[in-house]
Amino acid sequence: MRTDHSFSAQGLRAVNRFVGLFLLGWATFPAAAQDIEREPIRYSEATPRNVVTELEKRLASGAAKLEFEPEHGYLRSLLRALDVPESSQVLVFSKTSLQRDRISPRTPRAIYFNDDVMVGFCLRGRVMEISAADDALGTVFYTLDQTDEEKSVPLRQTESCLLCHSSSANQGMPGHLVRSLYVDRQGNPLLASGSFRTDDASPLAERWGGWYVTGTSGRQKHMGNLICANSRKPEDLDNNDGVNVVNLKDRFTTSMYLTPHSDIVALMVLEHQAGMLNRLARAGLETRMALHYQRELNKALGQPLDTRSDSAASRIRSVGEAVVQYMLGHNAIHLTDPIEGTSTFAADFAARGRRDAKGRSLRDLDLKTRLFRYPCSYLIDSRAFNSLPTEAKDYIYKRLWEILNGRGTGKDDPRLSEVDREAVLEILRATKPDLPDYWKSEFGAGR
Repeated sequence: MRTDHSFSAQGLRAVNRFVGLFLLGWATFPAAAQDIEREPIRYSEATPRNVVTELEKRLASGAAKLEFEPEHGYLRSLLRALDVPESSQVLVFSKTSLQRDRISPRTPRAIYFNDDVMVGFCLRGRVMEISAADDALGTVFYTLDQTDEEKSVPLRQTESCLLCHSSSANQGMPGHLVRSLYVDRQGNPLLASGSFRTDDASPLAERWGGWYVTGTSGRQKHMGNLICANSRKPEDLDNNDGVNVVNLKDRFTTSMYLTPHSDIVALMVLEHQAGMLNRLARAGLETRMALHYQRELNKALGQPLDTRSDSAASRIRSVGEAVVQYMLGHNAIHLTDPIEGTSTFAADFAARGRRDAKGRSLRDLDLKTRLFRYPCSYLIDSRAFNSLPTEAKDYIYKRLWEILNGRGTGKDDPRLSEVDREAVLEILRATKPDLPDYWKSEFGAGR
């Protein structure tokens, strides 16, 4: 380590200037408020790497082609090209997206998804909207023109999507928003009546306002299928008619969509996925920024570039903890009655999972007392997780190992039963190929 502090005047000014930026970014403002347009992210200028860019290459080479249909444009063809199941369809009728003029309770917006990408479709819409988990940029947004052209390709979007998707609601990072609102007969959100941000911790009673929901939830109430008659929600609001709905034909023309469903199980999985992908995206971006700022400071101070400060370690620990807590279902709601969907989504979703020798997968659904049978997110095996910087993955793996072995010391660590911990450990050891070596030993990390 350098101990000579006789910097030149120019060098001292450079250090002071960098330390000023360093303190401004790390102390005065939250880490998530950092400008993603600066190094090392350069969000708008950087070249994305995701399933959409891979599709673009296949389209350019002629290995793939999007086929146009009069009723749905490129929708079916795009879903096939991205390996997105039609059974993932969920329907939202609140005017809360880019093409709000196309959305109403009579013409809801459809959303389709798999682990890596989400596709939004509006009837007679100008474009389809796409969001993809990206190897370096967290989340990247695209549109695909719904015009019958010989070679239609997705176009990347930045400012128009980031206005909402990189707002304070996502801590300044590009990500997804799932909201529940009270909605009038035209689909306008009644913002004065309040709204809810939805994730695993949201009570069912606060979910799905402005969404259609098909499926049963027993005595568990929710806000799905609810349309308010006036400009404010009634004080004695009762959504009995919106719960346990299995058919939407009396609400709009379902035949105009790929399926007649807005499956309750698909909605719950989508909400979990949005929350998990947001935390993974933030972990990746924050870690890359922390390491970059640390290297620049080390360079200015004349220290070895790989010297790790407490600030950098703290920043990585903070975003890593958020991933670990959510991944293991911390604060996830418990169900009091069984949930059952109306489509093939639950079976299609589970069929995509890697299985251990006992036939178990992290994609197995419970739907009786909780969403997933085994309390560890299936997205640990996703592109979003696998592309995290090594430093972030190392932290997450170590904390997961500690908690799953009953050795966690954090006061907020998820409290999992021994049966659940053992099952998740066994499934991960059998299905996750890049686990650190200490996961395969009975002694574990550093022992």
